[in-house]
Amino acid sequence: MTDAGTDSGTDAGADPAADGPAAAAPLGVGREPTGLPAVDALLERLAETDHLAADGHLAVYEDVHRGLRAELTSLDAHPAAAPRPHDPRS
Repeated sequence: MTDAGTDSGTDAGADPAADGPAAAAPLGVGREPTGLPAVDALLERLAETDHLAADGHLAVYEDVHRGLRAELTSLDAHPAAAPRPHDPRS
């Protein structure tokens, strides 16, 4: 027999808000400028996650990752060779 004043199905010390999704909260991670405008713009996009629920973070992270990879790839691209002046000795 149970007491009518107690609920045997719940933990009296549990926080009911812990069962639902957590509200968006800033992580407090600083972002220092790199001096490269394209990279800095991508890193600033990470601030968007401070206002998103955790399930929205992945899309931002993937987009920033793609952008950073593209910037790194562009560093490997060699600039087009400048045309050589005509060498009359040939």
